[in-house]
Amino acid sequence: MRSGIVAVVGRPNVGKSTLVNALVGSKVAIVSDKPQTTRRRIRGVWTGEDAQIVFTDTPGFHKPRTPLGSRLNALVGEALEGVDLVLHVVDAAAGIGRGDAFVYERQVAPVGAPALCAVNKIDLLRRHEEVPQLAAAAELGAYEEIVPVSARTGRGVELLRELIAARLPEGPPLFPPGEVTDLPLEVRIAEIVREKALALTRDELPHSIAVVVEELERSEDLVRVHATIAVERDSQKGIVIGRGGSMLREIGTRAREELEVLLGSRVYLELRVKVVRDWQRDPSAIERLGL
Repeated sequence: MRSGIVAVVGRPNVGKSTLVNALVGSKVAIVSDKPQTTRRRIRGVWTGEDAQIVFTDTPGFHKPRTPLGSRLNALVGEALEGVDLVLHVVDAAAGIGRGDAFVYERQVAPVGAPALCAVNKIDLLRRHEEVPQLAAAAELGAYEEIVPVSARTGRGVELLRELIAARLPEGPPLFPPGEVTDLPLEVRIAEIVREKALALTRDELPHSIAVVVEELERSEDLVRVHATIAVERDSQKGIVIGRGGSMLREIGTRAREELEVLLGSRVYLELRVKVVRDWQRDPSAIERLGL
């Protein structure tokens, strides 16, 4: 048996969370087209007959502009401590460049663990565009393997998983069979609500949204969830609520549908919106929001 921890790193919006979900074979991390969607260190667990891989999804590494940004970068650093392998994800469709080199220099090379590079979103390229992007990835640093993948279509995902498993040390499983994440249930619920809010909002509002589950009650046939959506300004609160509460209802409807699948039960979801002024720049507010 081989088992180990793999840190998944990359600049924002390269598809790390989508790739982690594909590698695990189950949705453990929310996804959106908004940069910096991932705000936590999220572990996803894949268990096979002779290997267990613990993938640690990390926030996109970037040059921070707020205390929240600094906190997210610190999470990446913490996630890299003691890992068995680093998986550097780059975006072939957007092009490989300085941001990817910055991540390699700061978050891949210093770790000293074996490193693989996943060249993601390969499905968005024309055939003749693929080789130049793989060559550009090779220029970033000393990877043991460079693997073209599409997290969206699944191309290359099984091969990447096999290459990772072969490089892990021998040892017993780190998690019980059947467990796919170590995230607390309240956090998974809050993240699903936030994912739906991100999908429905635009401009700078997604960056200002945080979600906290205040109460979670289970009965035989119903789960009651009371959650708060935090924003930074009164104008943002109005947008999230929408005309006559229409936006908040749509967020709740979409979230409830996914939560009922996750929990295997009917769900009563109550959402309220609260203004926490400039919380991204307030370290104490960041702590209160569980980030």
